[in-house]
Amino acid sequence: MTLGDSMNIEIGFAMIIIGIGLMVAEAMHPGFFVAVPGTVLLVMGTVFIILPEIFEQWSPIIMVVTALLASIATIMLYRKIAPVQKPSSTSMDSLIGVKGVVTIDIKPDSISGKVKLNSQIWSATSESTIPVGREVEVISSEGVHVKVIELTE
Repeated sequence: MTLGDSMNIEIGFAMIIIGIGLMVAEAMHPGFFVAVPGTVLLVMGTVFIILPEIFEQWSPIIMVVTALLASIATIMLYRKIAPVQKPSSTSMDSLIGVKGVVTIDIKPDSISGKVKLNSQIWSATSESTIPVGREVEVISSEGVHVKVIELTE
């Protein structure tokens, strides 16, 4: 074993320790995105220890290939763990027929009433007075206001 090999082994252990630290940080705070450099450091440290002589001429190529493979694997893992969510939107037509509950009294020709529809609060109006807690159904909508009717049992 040469002095250079001994130094590569020390560098390898240092890379592994730092890599483990980054992986622990990622586990404690998911989404911190240090898994990629942590993985690269673990792999590179292991290679430094097992094959120290390989780095004399191939180190730049090995580092680039390892970084690319670790990045691709990590991106695929993150996509599987947290798939992309499409933003939800509510159109006026999609509200017609939706049932909800009155949260603030609805009075005729007044938009001061409120209803909860699918976990969202909407301004509501009706042709009759509807007290809090009653179930309603949307018959039309305009902008952020809905027109409702009271559901009877």
